Amino acid sequence: MKQIVMLFLAMAIAVTQLATAGVDTQTDANDVILAGHDAVAYQTVNKALVGSPEFTAEYNGSIYRFVSASNRDTFKANPSKYAPMYGGYCAYGMTFGKKFTVDGKAFEVVNGKLYVNKNIEVYNTWKKDIPGNIKKANAQWPQVKDIAPSKL
Repeated sequence: MKQIVMLFLAMAIAVTQLATAGVDTQTDANDVILAGHDAVAYQTVNKALVGSPEFTAEYNGSIYRFVSASNRDTFKANPSKYAPMYGGYCAYGMTFGKKFTVDGKAFEVVNGKLYVNKNIEVYNTWKKDIPGNIKKANAQWPQVKDIAPSKL
């Protein structure tokens, strides 16, 4: 009987973990983050460049795409340096504790950190007070990190 209880408990824990997997990163149906844009290129050439399925790396359960093997290798050497803030969710949306998808084209690198926004229009609103918006989003993120976007 004890073995059955232990098995049931282990299964319940596994199901709970599966139910919350991936809510802390904004990825597509194939687990690709940043709408397929190269996380390194944002910082090295200040451009939103679409990566290739040929050059990928996995980090925190998300698949990153890159324009070159060199960018992929740069990312692999220090992924936390290039990974987007707020799991790749919209930085402006995070100021309200909301998780919105991004198009990968609207971004800003601030003090070596990548912030992406839903689209250019939202980015233009966000950039009116970047320090204030980062402060608000930083306060919200710990509270919503592990909550599915549909629950916010």
